[in-house]
Amino acid sequence: MGSGKPERHSQTKKRKGLSIRNPSKKINLKKEKGMNKKTELSKNKENQNKSETSTPASASQQLSFFINEFQSANGVHLSSIELESINETCFVELSQEFGHDVMALGNHMKTAFGPSWKQVLCEGKLMEGNVDPGSPAVLFISTSALRSLELLRGVRSLTKECHAAKLFSKHMKVEEQVDMLKNRVNFASGTPSRVKKLIDIEALGLSRLKMIVLDMHTDVKGYSLFTLPQVRDEFWDLYKDFFHQRLLEGHLRICLFGPTPNAVSKEITG
Repeated sequence: MGSGKPERHSQTKKRKGLSIRNPSKKINLKKEKGMNKKTELSKNKENQNKSETSTPASASQQLSFFINEFQSANGVHLSSIELESINETCFVELSQEFGHDVMALGNHMKTAFGPSWKQVLCEGKLMEGNVDPGSPAVLFISTSALRSLELLRGVRSLTKECHAAKLFSKHMKVEEQVDMLKNRVNFASGTPSRVKKLIDIEALGLSRLKMIVLDMHTDVKGYSLFTLPQVRDEFWDLYKDFFHQRLLEGHLRICLFGPTPNAVSKEITG
């Protein structure tokens, strides 16, 4: 019996040793996760700062960049007739004064819509025959719910009378968005997949749509609307189904908001 007690005592020590080592591993893992999170936030802030301080691309640069991205992503070459229809007037050139600062989006929109900006972008009443419910004048398209909300903060001063529509899947049910789109909407912001779904079920209208703002902001991994694999494909499906023809007919303008890589040096390849 005497020999059994030390064994139990040594086993207890071993168990205690294990119980001491395991929490330290957990603490280290938590610290590592915390450091990774801080690094991610730091990179995100760095990317945002670079985006905001970059010089907006001219209309011709946006045109060249967009056409090349469209042809490359879809494996097609636009016809000469299409290339004649898609020209510099189809793209909104942003003010150099405000750059890509998200909080200056409201000023950019006022400039883009000219004297009619207040009537088109701010008023909240439906007007039969002129203003259909659920049909925004401006649609922001980005890679995530978080970025969609950031863009809407930039036009908050213009959405006091008419609330903007949030068109993404995170924490938002389709049914809730359908109800929201029964009212007047001047600004809408969302991700390609949810935007397309709401158009498909005829909840989101396009009768008033004058501009789509494509967010070129890159995430911590360097992905953007045109490079994040699944989102990129969803965007081009949305564009081809609902926006391309409107652009050709001159009923829609595009604004590339954020840095457009190699926009200056790229030439249209057709």
